[in-house]
Amino acid sequence: MGHHGRPPGEHEIIEVEEIHCVAGHGIEKDRYFGHKDDFKGQITFFADEVYQDLRTHFSQHEVPPSAFRRNVITRGLDLNELIGKEFEIQGVRFFGSEECRPCYWMNRAFAPGAEEAMQGRGGLRARIITDGILRVGRADQPAQVGPNPTTAGAPTPLGS
Repeated sequence: MGHHGRPPGEHEIIEVEEIHCVAGHGIEKDRYFGHKDDFKGQITFFADEVYQDLRTHFSQHEVPPSAFRRNVITRGLDLNELIGKEFEIQGVRFFGSEECRPCYWMNRAFAPGAEEAMQGRGGLRARIITDGILRVGRADQPAQVGPNPTTAGAPTPLGS
């Protein structure tokens, strides 16, 4: 997708307590809901650990995670390991489509040099396999990859 030739953040980011994931369509009320059949980015994930590292590296402590325009912020998950795999968070099944690669406007949205610093850790684009609701802070329901549970923390839905 991207914002080629346009400024970052043209669509308002709204933080919410929960999001409704609809299989094959995306997140209800999201700008990409029902975008196209088999869309690879029905939902996007971004690691809080990467956000914290970037904040420290660029001394950007006032820039919120919404600057990265991802739907859900996670803790304790290696998102790149989920590429090509089915996984579950809070009872909702997803398929990791591909890395959510950063583009040049990250340099404007976050800090000069952010695009390069995010290479290989820009997040995850995924398809939604089953309907369900993700709620903020549900660490009692850690993510599961295939049949093996992980010790990952809960996602923080942001909306889009």
